[in-house]
Amino acid sequence: MKDFQTELSDQLAIMELAVLAEQQASLIHFLELLIKWNKAYNLTSVRDPMAMISRHLADSLSILPYIKNSTLAANRIIDVGSGPGLPGIPLAICLPEHQITTIDSNGKKTRFQQQVKMALGLNNLTVINERVERFQPEPFDMVISRAFASINDMLEWTDHLCKDQGIFLAMKGLYPDHEIHTLKDGFTLQQTHRLTVPKCDAERHLLILGRA
Repeated sequence: MKDFQTELSDQLAIMELAVLAEQQASLIHFLELLIKWNKAYNLTSVRDPMAMISRHLADSLSILPYIKNSTLAANRIIDVGSGPGLPGIPLAICLPEHQITTIDSNGKKTRFQQQVKMALGLNNLTVINERVERFQPEPFDMVISRAFASINDMLEWTDHLCKDQGIFLAMKGLYPDHEIHTLKDGFTLQQTHRLTVPKCDAERHLLILGRA
């Protein structure tokens, strides 16, 4: 049976993602902490550690090229409804030059994230335990959501978190035709990308939205 490191490296190679060896080691450390805490605190419904590599680590990193290749000088990113830090913590590990904020209203999940931040020395990570609509920071360059809400709900609840010229990255499963056709006024779909996640049978899509 493959070890975690080999499995992660193989999946990153399939996705053609260049992730430094020390970053891969940090991703595995995060995975090991998630496995440990999940037994006591039920942070994720995924129980199989190998499945976590695909469904949590690889899935989170599938949007990495679209952040790196953005025309925005997107140094400040917020992950809304982050849960146990997905995709925020894998992104913080692989984007050390970016400031990553994660926000979730579930205290046990943000406490886990704080523990990961300390254990991995992630100085570019800020963890917020608060409801998204109540958080009133300086606006961010990018707002990311993964399985958080419908697109219209996401835009309504996080509008104040995004700069005027910023973008919203919605990570979805099946392509949400109905949600796009009923997109609220003032917003536009800029790009759609079908994501490749190894050992994930379900469809994965990234929708990039901005203000009209």
